[in-house]
Amino acid sequence: MNKTAIKNFAIWARNKLISDISYKAGLLGITEKGIKSPLPQSTQTVQFFDIGTKEPSSVTGVEIQQRKKLVEEIERKAKQSDYATAYKNVIEEVAYTWFNRLIAIRFMEVNDYLPTRIRVLSSESDGKAEPDLVTHALEVNLDYTAYEKDRIIQMKNENKLDDLFSMLFIKQCNALNYNLPELFEKTSDYTELLLNVSFTDKEGVVYHLINDIDEDDFNVSKEGQVEIIGWLYQYYNEERKNEVINIYKGTIKKDDIPAATQLFTTDWVVRYMVDNSLGRYWVERNPLSKLSGKLNYYVKPKNTENHFINEKISPEDLTIFDPCMGSGHILVYAFDVLMEIYKESGYAERDAAQLIVKNNLFGLDIDNRAYQLAYFAVMMKARRYDRRFLTRDIEPNVSAIMETNELSTFDLDGITNDKIQNRVGEYLIKIYKDAKEIGSLISVEKNDYSSFIEYLHNCSGAGQLSIESDYWFREIKPVMEKIAIQASIMSKKFSIVCTNPPYMNKLEGQLKRFVVEEYKPYSGDLFSVFMRRNFDYCNLNGYLGFMTPFVWMFIKTYEKLREYIISQKSITTLVQMEYSAFEEATVPICSFVLKNGRENEKGMFIKLSDFKGGMEIQKQKVLEALSDKNCNYFYETSKENFSQIPGSPIAYWVSDNMLKAFKTGKLLTEVAEPKQGLKTGDNDTFLRMWYEVAFPKSTVGKGAKWFPYNKGGEYRRWYGNNDYFIDWENDGYKLKNFRHPDGRQKSRPQNLSYMGKEGLTYTNISSSNFGIRYSPKGTLFDATGSMIFTKSDELHYMLGLLSSQVVAYMTKFLSATISFEVGQLSNLAILHSKENKPRID
Repeated sequence: MNKTAIKNFAIWARNKLISDISYKAGLLGITEKGIKSPLPQSTQTVQFFDIGTKEPSSVTGVEIQQRKKLVEEIERKAKQSDYATAYKNVIEEVAYTWFNRLIAIRFMEVNDYLPTRIRVLSSESDGKAEPDLVTHALEVNLDYTAYEKDRIIQMKNENKLDDLFSMLFIKQCNALNYNLPELFEKTSDYTELLLNVSFTDKEGVVYHLINDIDEDDFNVSKEGQVEIIGWLYQYYNEERKNEVINIYKGTIKKDDIPAATQLFTTDWVVRYMVDNSLGRYWVERNPLSKLSGKLNYYVKPKNTENHFINEKISPEDLTIFDPCMGSGHILVYAFDVLMEIYKESGYAERDAAQLIVKNNLFGLDIDNRAYQLAYFAVMMKARRYDRRFLTRDIEPNVSAIMETNELSTFDLDGITNDKIQNRVGEYLIKIYKDAKEIGSLISVEKNDYSSFIEYLHNCSGAGQLSIESDYWFREIKPVMEKIAIQASIMSKKFSIVCTNPPYMNKLEGQLKRFVVEEYKPYSGDLFSVFMRRNFDYCNLNGYLGFMTPFVWMFIKTYEKLREYIISQKSITTLVQMEYSAFEEATVPICSFVLKNGRENEKGMFIKLSDFKGGMEIQKQKVLEALSDKNCNYFYETSKENFSQIPGSPIAYWVSDNMLKAFKTGKLLTEVAEPKQGLKTGDNDTFLRMWYEVAFPKSTVGKGAKWFPYNKGGEYRRWYGNNDYFIDWENDGYKLKNFRHPDGRQKSRPQNLSYMGKEGLTYTNISSSNFGIRYSPKGTLFDATGSMIFTKSDELHYMLGLLSSQVVAYMTKFLSATISFEVGQLSNLAILHSKENKPRID
């Protein structure tokens, strides 16, 4: 699969679609600056608009109503933000709607899944540019009206083939509404009005889709399906994601959370998570199962067989839920594993496909775009095993999370007449306020939501329509039906919960309020909140699969999460990847499976820290470890060992001797004092390089202005990096009183009683090892060049010890990131005896 070609196309296609759609909107008098009113000469059948050209533009017939709907949608969204934002969002929505449909039709035509069996965007004949749908238009059963048949003949005779293609493409999309209603909604609204497709334009999206991406990338018998759908989705969002991150450089606005957090999960990681959660759950309960031999990433203990659980389950009982499903990668691979389970249980593939969609797979996402593609991916997977699946009226249990911010009440006199069901409706409106922001973190109480949906279907106004009842049937009822579906999913518990949750640590608005109120101990990042929340989605002794940043394993921010997992749950297996292996994210990653219950078995760990070269190298090393568990990077350890180290880091590779050192030795903080230095608030004002300072003024003592200053610097041991001086005239009076215009302290003058003392200094951020250096008396220090103080007769011993390979080893799990914080270093184990003082030779 050529990911570069896929990336280039997706990024280009988004910009092209937005440009084309904006242009067509402009022809309707709708731009980012505002909405034009029809000119005075307009009538009921034709409207004219001044668009700055010599002749006004016009719309006629059904286009008038389509334009009206477009205006209403922009104005509705503008009430929630502002006009410019609303306009931009609507254009984006139309662009991704057509992008998703183009990708779906391309996928279906390549795999011969279209009900008409006729290609829409291309031709089966090599070298033929004209799509087969255009060539054989009248032969295709698309339920043409007599007028449409005449139009087809007319456009062919007049050689208006692009106009014909556009008409037939829309007709095909509307026909697919019967088979895939959640992706191909009827397009008689403004989305159709704004469509601009051509097969002859070599700078058009259709031409590039057909010619830029190898057809085999869409072929399920060759490359497979989820990879192409997932990568197209992620790369389509790439520019917007970078734009969002660069704009905010911190907290992310509600509407931009999907763009900022969506991350396609690498295929082998998906297989590892599902094999060791869903696969393991089945194998443990079926001792005669051959499934584990078909799962390439299934991890087994070194010297023992899998243990078995005496619990009878059927394939229909296995449920797997992805609460952040993205484009559905996890769900679709889970489909493959479930198919193997059904087949070994005696089911035919066709029957199994239907049961899997009905009973086994569940997913949610806050992003409508992702939902559409996940829905499509699951439906296509079922279609592969059942040729008639798209005609069976089976809908997958996936949903785009909706919110109720625009609904004030459910009950309406004369329409809703069941008080018990009305209470369910009012509850749903209350619980799903701000749901687009909070997503599947919301806890939903169990109710009979199927009964509530049936109640909605049976509500009627007995023929007495009013403005209020018309609004209820048009706006409230369809929303509540979808809300009830998502509530039904979110109120369940599942055998397996498996996801790649969003990574975001700067929260705002209702999301921040919710996380702080409901998940304060785990609120270091959204991913850690999801880790905690997902246990409540999972059955007792079920499994949870994750791919997350690996910081939760080590740093203090996530200590409460580690304690919770170690004391009440179990780590079944974990892969820690090389620091920069995952090219799609700027954070170091791990993938792991947790058991929702206590387990006496040792956890199985694969440490890939030493293997550089990206995710393909990581994949190969995992497979090598699974085939040779005696390799030096496959570990087994009991979770109780983690509690023996301060902060309970998930240090699975630590030796027994090292654990003993923590048990019998002292912590660094018991024999020394690590201290963080000051922050100037403005380095340009207070700092100078050593060669910029006049020597007499830099002499430490009375009247001195410039003092030596430790500020970290490059990795170096023993001594050095003495590059800076700080303005500390009059005992730092200027810096101590350095404030913002509103009076807030701008500098941070901390640990002042330690300034000027002899000690050891180190660089708190380093991509290599921990480097510590001697610092003579009279030197001040920065937060990035913090210091450790100890008795003068032990200073050199401490310098030697902290420069040793033993301490370098300890920092790998006490401070597994590139940052060496005071709190982490305080937990270093020190073998220290007053009776037998260490000596430096």
